[in-house]
Amino acid sequence: MQRICVIGGSRYFGRLLVERLHGAGHEVTVINRGSGLPPAGVEHLVVDRNDETALTAALGSRTFDVVVDQVCYTPVQAAVAARAFDGRTGRYVMTSTIEVYDPATAALPAVPPGTPVPEDHVDPAAWPVALDLPWHDDAYREAHYAEGKRQAEAVLARAGGFAFASVRSAHVLGGGAREFTGRLAHYAGRIARGEAIAVHADALPTVFIHYEELADLLLWAATSRFTGPVNACSDGPLDVVQFTAVVAGQAGREAVHRTVPAGEEASAFSFDRHYAMSNARAKELGFSFLHTTDWLPGAVAETLTADGASAAAPGAPPGTGRRSPRRGRRPAGRG
Repeated sequence: MQRICVIGGSRYFGRLLVERLHGAGHEVTVINRGSGLPPAGVEHLVVDRNDETALTAALGSRTFDVVVDQVCYTPVQAAVAARAFDGRTGRYVMTSTIEVYDPATAALPAVPPGTPVPEDHVDPAAWPVALDLPWHDDAYREAHYAEGKRQAEAVLARAGGFAFASVRSAHVLGGGAREFTGRLAHYAGRIARGEAIAVHADALPTVFIHYEELADLLLWAATSRFTGPVNACSDGPLDVVQFTAVVAGQAGREAVHRTVPAGEEASAFSFDRHYAMSNARAKELGFSFLHTTDWLPGAVAETLTADGASAAAPGAPPGTGRRSPRRGRRPAGRG
């Protein structure tokens, strides 16, 4: 049994992670702003993680074996956490995102299409940090989501008060109505209604992970000893045409595609640039992944039967499984 603190953990794979940690016999404390009650038997500290004084006071004399940070989006938040948990934990795990590799958001080395992107493509130990940018502004933070995650990783990697690991999640799907970003519901609804999906002329593959698989991987990361970033994605990249074919198969409809001109925005999982991740490091460390096609049809079916999924409004924003993806191991709620 370990003493594990989860920052966030109120919904989707974060909530599932808390349930699985508690079910595995760990002593779990959840920190959030009161957005949701944790399962019975889990300690709940209601505090704003951005308020360093309040956070430190709420923690009191508590210490933890591990902290799992589900909701760290900026280097300022990371710096507050690094100070608050210095001397309180031996290990800190941050949920990060595939978007740290997006070449549209940073000057990154080119990766040939078809080459899975490894973790060392973005090294948090060397990434520059700018704490004086307007990270407190919601619009700025949303517009710089990927950079905020890169810099948050960098701050925690250099903190020195604990061993640090980050889990860079692929696009998270599954769970029907629990998938709060609505991306799968957007596709399922449009295809069920025979509406066109906007795609690039030469859309490139991306990677996905089931929300239960990510919860399992975070549990594994919390109770392991590796440090540094690790990519979290199911085997089997899919491009948007392959993805919509799976959705259409479950909906019993043909997918209709509308090709957008170069430079125009397409649907959520259509990409004109390559940054699909490699999951080789996680496998080398002992974690095994499902194949995307093992769980995606079931996730689509679950979404189609969820209340309102097929009746989603035509302009519903695209945003960021059938079986429990085995053993203990999947935006940051976003992907």
